[in-house]
Amino acid sequence: MAKTLYVGNIPWSTKESDLEQFFTLYGEVFECRIITERATGRSRGYGFVEVNDDDMDEIMEKTNGAEMEGRKLVVNEAKPREQ
Repeated sequence: MAKTLYVGNIPWSTKESDLEQFFTLYGEVFECRIITERATGRSRGYGFVEVNDDDMDEIMEKTNGAEMEGRKLVVNEAKPREQ
């Protein structure tokens, strides 16, 4: 089963493949999405990473506050989208 993590404070130059490679160091990753602005395609500085349910707590513990390109990531369990 998969759980989704919110990842904030992502460096602007980070690609989805970079994010996936970073999180794969800590556990099984199913999908990574970086949210972009519709008009410009520029990163909004946050995204979502789908990870194995069994690995979620360990991944959050090891990546929350970890540095990526000089920025400290904010990682926690994603909340359901509001209607």
